[in-house]
Order: sequence, then C-alpha cells, then structure tokens
Amino acid sequence: MKLQALLERGLNDTAALWPAVEVAFGWVHQAADLLANEAGLTGAQVRRQLSGLLGAMAHWRAHAGSLANAVEHFATVTRSYWSGLFHCYDVPDLPRTNNDLEQFFGAFRYHERRATGRKVAAPSLVVRGSARLLAAAITRQRPFSAADLAACDRHAWRALRATLDDRQQARVRQRRFRADPQAYLTELEQRLSYLVLPP
Repeated sequence: MKLQALLERGLNDTAALWPAVEVAFGWVHQAADLLANEAGLTGAQVRRQLSGLLGAMAHWRAHAGSLANAVEHFATVTRSYWSGLFHCYDVPDLPRTNNDLEQFFGAFRYHERRATGRKVAAPSLVVRGSARLLAAAITRQRPFSAADLAACDRHAWRALRATLDDRQQARVRQRRFRADPQAYLTELEQRLSYLVLPP
C-alpha cells in the first residue's frame, strides 16, 4: 500500500510532464518503426518517410513542451548519420548498425584500461592495432598454445612484423619532429647531402 501511494503521488506530481513525453517518444517510436522497415521498402522509400517524419517533428516540436530541445537534438543527430543510414535496405545482408563493431572496440578499451590504468587508448594501438585487436578478438574464442604459434606462417609473420616496425619508425620520426623540428630537418639535410655528394 505504501509503495502504491508513493507511485500515485509521483504520477500526480508529474502529470503535467507526461503529455510532452507521450508526444516526443511517440515520434521516436515512429522513427524506430520506419527504420525497422518491416514492410521491406527500398532505401529511397525509407529515406522519404523518415524525412517526412523529421519535417513534421520540426514543425510540431512545440507540442513536445519541455522536450522540444531533445526533439531538435534527435533530428540533428539523425541528419548527421543521414548519408549512411539507408544503404542497408538496398544491399542484401548489410547490417543496419555497427553496434557489434562498437561493442568490440569498447570491450577492447575497457580491458586495456583495466590492464594499464590508462583512460585513453595507448599510442601503440595506432601502430600495432592491426595485430593487437586481432589477437584480442581471437583469444576470446579459445586459448592458444605454443603448438598453435609454431604452426603459423612464418613468412606472413615476418611481413607483419616488418609492417609494424615501419609504422613504429614513422611514429618515432613524427615524435622527433614535434619535439625539435629544426634539429630534425637539419639531420635530414645532412643525410641528403651525404647521399648526393660523390664518395
């Protein structure tokens, strides 16, 4: 009884807010239904319908009361994704969202933060991300042993190591240039002069 009384009082106190919530979330649910595309419309048809809904939301946003700014924000964010939002309706088996990819990178950042304590991604992720991200994904599937590593393609491994080393050297050169551009450029000029001058 006490809980019911609390709920009733809360609903009564917030009664003036509910019409705005009903309007705004009605539009959001309409957009979700359009994007779900259970009717099997083409990308152009879904685009046209969603564009019409966004236009109606902009025209009638005052009906959303205190949520009018949220409605405007929803429309702005939807427009920012507009160019890539409708391909999935025309290309077979193309996922509608990249949630799986976002979750994968999010999980990688979470585990890296727990292991290193860093709040931002490590700079080495730029250099070695193609190997580290792949290793993180594969090792979640099953544990690997020394026998698995011994069976790998050594030529492909060496090529990957060479690529990673090249990226590492590029990062080192960038860091040296940022630290002291004049000294870096002077060293490059000296090396070039050694190459140009006859022995």
